[in-house]
Amino acid sequence: MTGSAPSWTIAPQPVGSPESAALLRAFLVDVADRWYLLHRGSRTTPEEVERHLAEMPSDDLAPPHGVFLMGRHGGAPAGCVGLRRLDGRTAELTRMFVRASLRGTGGAAALVGAAEAVAREWGARRVVLETRRDLREARALYARHGFTEIAPYKTGDEYAEVWLGKELD
Repeated sequence: MTGSAPSWTIAPQPVGSPESAALLRAFLVDVADRWYLLHRGSRTTPEEVERHLAEMPSDDLAPPHGVFLMGRHGGAPAGCVGLRRLDGRTAELTRMFVRASLRGTGGAAALVGAAEAVAREWGARRVVLETRRDLREARALYARHGFTEIAPYKTGDEYAEVWLGKELD
C-alpha cells in the first residue's frame, strides 16, 4: 500500500497569532540572512532581527485592507504570504515565504494562487510586488506565474531592487 505525500492547505490566519509571528520571523531571518551574507559576510544577530521586525510591521495584513494567508503542509505551519490593497484596482503581494525544508513541494505556487484568488475577490485587476535581485528563486517563481518587471510603484524601501506586476483576468 502506498501512502500519499502530505498536501498543502492555504487559509487566512490572524497576522498577530503566534503561528503567524513565527512564520514572519522565519521569513525575515531568511531574507535578512541572505542580504547580510551577501553584503556583510555574516548572518543577522538576534538584535538585528528584532529591530527589523519592529521596522517592518505586518499589522496591515488584516481585514479590511489586507489578509495574511498561512500555508500548512501536513497540518503544520510551513509558509505564508500577505496581500494588501493599494487601491481599488491593485493589490500588493508581500511576505512570501516557504520553509527551506519544504521548498519544491508546491507550497509557493499554492500560496501565490491563493493570494491571486483573494485579489480577484477584492475586485483587483492587478497584483504587484517588490523584491531583490539576489532572491533568484523568488523571481523565478513569480515569472512562472506570469509576473513581469514593471516601473517602481513606490519608494522608500532600501532593499527593493525589482518591481513585478501581473494583470489578473
